[in-house]
Amino acid sequence: MENAKSVKLVLEDGTEIEGTSFGAFTSAAGEVVFSTAMTGYPENLTDPSFAGQILVLTYPMVGNYGVPGEELYESISKIFESDKIHIAGLVVNYYSEEHSHWNAAKSLGDWLKEYNIPGIFGVDTRMLTKILREKGAMLGKIVAEQDVELHDPNQDNLVAQVSPTEVKHYGTGQHKIVLVDCGTKTNIIRCFLQRDVELIRVPWDYDFTKLDYDGLFLSNGPGDPKMCTATIQHLQTALGQDKPIFGICLGSQLMGLAAGGDTFKLKYGHRSHNQPVLLTGTKRSYITSQNHGFAVDTNTLPAEWEMLFENLNDGTCEGIKHKTKPFFSTQFHPEAAGGPEDTEYLFDDFLKAVAEHKASK
Repeated sequence: MENAKSVKLVLEDGTEIEGTSFGAFTSAAGEVVFSTAMTGYPENLTDPSFAGQILVLTYPMVGNYGVPGEELYESISKIFESDKIHIAGLVVNYYSEEHSHWNAAKSLGDWLKEYNIPGIFGVDTRMLTKILREKGAMLGKIVAEQDVELHDPNQDNLVAQVSPTEVKHYGTGQHKIVLVDCGTKTNIIRCFLQRDVELIRVPWDYDFTKLDYDGLFLSNGPGDPKMCTATIQHLQTALGQDKPIFGICLGSQLMGLAAGGDTFKLKYGHRSHNQPVLLTGTKRSYITSQNHGFAVDTNTLPAEWEMLFENLNDGTCEGIKHKTKPFFSTQFHPEAAGGPEDTEYLFDDFLKAVAEHKASK
């Protein structure tokens, strides 16, 4: 690489790793996490759930297919998972300066520069991932010319930073769904619009209980779910009713907290496209796309709630459901983007519950 500049990755345990800069030549701090996904960096980098995090990609070569140009579908992105890059920094082993793909519009490095996001390559990501697996996700920083202080993004209300500030409407379908946007991925909106619904997208702290709706959806999002006190309070009101509720990722954690349970921080989280989960009470398993650092502690759930899915790698909760009411959630991402779409049928299950509830009234 011409005019290559040296930068370093510094972890809170004192580990320093030298590398070469790509993207923006600037310093940044955050929580260092890793993802084992082999493809899908355009989706990952624009996923709001990665806000405040320095992302380590374990796949050895990154950037070879560039970044696609923007396309719109129903006024939202057809390609990306939000309208900007959300990661604090990017760490890779080999960065491919040359890219080739039929819909590539720019290089990964140029895309990072647009959003002033630093990248570092030439890093032994296998060694780095071992450190994070053994010691857990930790704070870190990419240091260019100016040093920065370590910062724990989980002490911030990241949801408030990535959630929209106004209500938006999409579609004119037969079922009216309120989507509580805590940092939703765009493909969740696409999945709903493909199923003929009217979608009302509201900010994380919006009092949706005053709206007329048929079903409630709780989106994914970044950070500690306990920061979302307003959302939890509104959700507690909704749980006192019978309208169907579906939550994904952070939405699952919020449902658990509103139900009276507790959440905890995972050692290094689940961030990949190949996490196996088991449908509780069956021998049916699914390969799922995941991106989270917190989970519901099922031992704290009230008696009327139970685990819906279980992670087959570590036994943690991958979803919960109410035993008698149409409330359920998944910790994984049925909408994928990227990753397997094996569980996208859960959107249909939710809308079926909505239709049945409407018919019963």
